[in-house]
Amino acid sequence: MGLESDAQRAARRRRAAGVVADFDGDRLSLARRLARTTRAELARRLELSPAAISQFERGQSRPTAPVAAELGLALGVSGEFFRRNHPVPTLPGHAAHFRSLRSTPALSRDQALAFGELALGVAEVVETYVDLPAVDLPWVALPADPGHDDVAAAARHTREKLGVPPGPVAHVARLLEACGVLVLRLPEDFVDPRVDAFSTQAGHRPLVLLSPLKNDLVRSRFDASHELGHLVMHHDVEPGSKIVEGQAQGFAAEFLMPAEQVAPDLPSRYDLERLILAKRKWGTSVRALVYRAHALGIMSPMVYRRANQDLAQRGNPEIASLGPPEAPSVLGASADLLERTGIHLNTIAQDNNLPVEQLRAVIAAGSDTRPTVRAAAATTAPRSWSHRV
Repeated sequence: MGLESDAQRAARRRRAAGVVADFDGDRLSLARRLARTTRAELARRLELSPAAISQFERGQSRPTAPVAAELGLALGVSGEFFRRNHPVPTLPGHAAHFRSLRSTPALSRDQALAFGELALGVAEVVETYVDLPAVDLPWVALPADPGHDDVAAAARHTREKLGVPPGPVAHVARLLEACGVLVLRLPEDFVDPRVDAFSTQAGHRPLVLLSPLKNDLVRSRFDASHELGHLVMHHDVEPGSKIVEGQAQGFAAEFLMPAEQVAPDLPSRYDLERLILAKRKWGTSVRALVYRAHALGIMSPMVYRRANQDLAQRGNPEIASLGPPEAPSVLGASADLLERTGIHLNTIAQDNNLPVEQLRAVIAAGSDTRPTVRAAAATTAPRSWSHRV
């Protein structure tokens, strides 16, 4: 009998250790995708076969305790994370509206979806301690071949159902949260810049994840409104097509800048000073206002082209910045409340076999970390976005 190789000795020790009876393959898949690692790469690092990783994730077989520990070490979580506890939801890629679906690598989409799954799992855990806002979003059934007027009507209907008064929307992210939508900004440290904002209704509550790379108020408001359009209009629609994305863009434009209300603020000629005043009033970009003026027939095609040429020459960031992006707050406020009542995040993480670092990352993604000056509550948008406290 020949000498036993190192790999054979390692395999024998693994078999002798016994399998992890309560191993959760879904949690392995989640940790692997969060780490932007393929099954083949993970298998290579652990000297296993890709088929073994697939079988672990699908629940067709279970690893031994040493292998589970090696999996955790390779993916940056403890081996305990893989033990079955609070279930983590699965978000299928075909049910998520990615803004740039075709140009985003599958590995990057999987990582973003995995963070969304983790976020929904954290939200479910938090909901065992705190009552989060109930899901209360309107639903609009578009006709078979919807036109611009149908999409605009859907946006007006949504404003009415959500109780938005005439004029600018005060805070889109907080409005979504008040309707039970889980809103987060993806962490900056692992996001592929090609992953834009996306949304899905595949979990127990609607989810909107915003890009951290758009560090601008007006872009964050338009992105959130765009995703609201998907949530309201596109329940059973295959995501990713230019038509579906165009409908969400049209929804966002009407939702943020209702035609009849914004028209008096839009110039027929390229008047940058007047457009900046409109930007400060409506909380939308000069480019969006120029496009709106053209779409509503206020600005001629020739003036529209000249305006876009000038704005392109000025480049980014756009003139007259209104400050940092809107930030969600529900998860952060919930965590603060729990801490004040003696329920600490470390305890919650331990009780639910969640890595505390990732739990805190999700809470941070759903928090407004900027200093806040408390004042009387406002129900309407400020007169000038550039003069907010």
